[in-house]
Amino acid sequence: MNRHPSRTRFGAIGIALAGVLFVLYEAVAPRADQTTLEGAESWTSAGWSFAHIAAIVGLILIPMTWSALRGHLEGAGKAERTAFLATAVGAVGSGLTISYYGAEVYGLKAIGGLAVAEGDAALTSVGEDFRMDPTAVTVFAIGLALIAVAAVLAAVAVWRSGTMQRWSAVPMAAAMVLYLPQFYVPHPVRIAWGVLVAVSALWIALELWRTAGKAGAERA
Repeated sequence: MNRHPSRTRFGAIGIALAGVLFVLYEAVAPRADQTTLEGAESWTSAGWSFAHIAAIVGLILIPMTWSALRGHLEGAGKAERTAFLATAVGAVGSGLTISYYGAEVYGLKAIGGLAVAEGDAALTSVGEDFRMDPTAVTVFAIGLALIAVAAVLAAVAVWRSGTMQRWSAVPMAAAMVLYLPQFYVPHPVRIAWGVLVAVSALWIALELWRTAGKAGAERA
């Protein structure tokens, strides 16, 4: 196994960065009452854009890490196949979820700018209309569900690997299962969820880096 230690290291770096980005996503985005002009103005802020773009990049990096995990497990039978499924499912889930985040970044920015320019807080209802549009909500929910499934599959692959600590990917799986519910809790709890993602990601990163180093030493 682990015929590609350099790819494994890139995966480790990728998921570590994703963890940091999710903390920033929760901590940096302004959380004003979004039915007010203050909320509309928050949609136009640099913090709002940065936070959601951070989440988008994080969602790109996570399935890339599952791909690196699959490479690490090459030739490991069920563990490799499970990691491959995690990669495929995670890529689809991230793609669907990112489409919603794109609307959050660009669509709400335009609506917020108009509401502030007109001095009309009622225009924020347009943003709520497209956020809660049945198609948009369904795509978002499916995307988040697939991201959770992918993380669980990755945890199963790690458990079966025999080269990584069995529990090292379980916290990330738990964090991704909680991705959707965390939208309905107070902001401090959401930040705590972001910290959980970061800690979970760093644990996986350390394990991947360790196995890559071991493989490199053996090849030398």
